[in-house]
Amino acid sequence: MRVAVLSDVHGNSPALDAVLEDLARHSFDAVLCLGDHVSGPIDPAGAAERLMGLGALCIQGNHDRWVLDAQGARAGAVDIFARNLLTPTQIEWLAGQGAEARLGTDIYLCHGAPQGDEIPWLDNFYKGRTTTLPSEAEVTRAAQGLTAAVMLCGHTHVPRTVRLRDGRLIVNPGSVGMQLVRGSPDAHYAILEQRRAGWQTALIAIPYDTESAARMAEANGFSQWGEAIRFGWAGPEHLF
Repeated sequence: MRVAVLSDVHGNSPALDAVLEDLARHSFDAVLCLGDHVSGPIDPAGAAERLMGLGALCIQGNHDRWVLDAQGARAGAVDIFARNLLTPTQIEWLAGQGAEARLGTDIYLCHGAPQGDEIPWLDNFYKGRTTTLPSEAEVTRAAQGLTAAVMLCGHTHVPRTVRLRDGRLIVNPGSVGMQLVRGSPDAHYAILEQRRAGWQTALIAIPYDTESAARMAEANGFSQWGEAIRFGWAGPEHLF
């Protein structure tokens, strides 16, 4: 089995287009999307349209919840911006997603961690400009009760793989559309393939027209996103 794993598109359709073009070079049994699909100042409706066309297994992230509850206290400017651009069909698609999902018995999907979509699993989110892997005990504790061979998470935008002592694999594919504290603006996703020896992971980084995406964000009134999209060095402060 081979699956593509996308997360944290954040409405960045130019970045998503680059990933989808790369996906077209491969064959997959499934495409999995781990949430935070549309919340961003670039092209929320365009990103939703592309993701809906994939027929992917998708779950909600925390920003998807806030887009759906755009009048709520947690919704930020980019969540409200996205909600105002989505069609009723796209809102229905977003609202129909759960907080977690499974593909067969082997693959488990969540956005942050099994305990909640705002909880980081493989990275402390963020301590200043640094991200650090939590202790082995913390990471393992969050996987307690899960029997899937592969556990997928997003939320922190940092690509990482961890293999627990019992052989279970945890993968964060990174973010398609919003690079933070990465030092690279490239769009990220992951390919997982089941081989005879077990599941193997490829963490992919795809260059795309970041200048175009940054200008779209700036034209939509979100100038603070320009630097982050162009260069990928920025932290999350003031973006959401």
